[in-house]
Amino acid sequence: MLFGITLIILGLLAAPSLVLSKHAHAGELLSRIAPYQGWTGLVFCLWGTWGVISCILNIGILSWSPIWWITWLATCVVMALLGFLLGYGMISKLILGKNEEAQAKGEKILKKLAPWQGTLGIAAVIIGGWLIVCRFLFYSIV
Repeated sequence: MLFGITLIILGLLAAPSLVLSKHAHAGELLSRIAPYQGWTGLVFCLWGTWGVISCILNIGILSWSPIWWITWLATCVVMALLGFLLGYGMISKLILGKNEEAQAKGEKILKKLAPWQGTLGIAAVIIGGWLIVCRFLFYSIV
């Protein structure tokens, strides 16, 4: 359930136009969160990357629970990509700052991903909702 909630929050941070069009006072809340966007993005990028690695290492789950494994992989990929997009400034400063070649590659990846930020944000909200629904269904069965 934690993944679902955090993914929804990340999706809403990545697609602010979606939030602003639905709620008039959301702009004030987003402006309060904006100073922490770099750190939040860095944490989510690292968390999502670690999740993708864990998912691949546990590929055996795919044989007995393919829907859950695919959901896990999609969650981690979206989390890593949105974290990279939102935290690129902090990632560039802390991780890529000392290597010119790494900074150039980071800029190239950022330019490719930037047009997809809104779509990834909506995907994050949908996947996060799916995770929460699955968790409630699972707990109601047990």
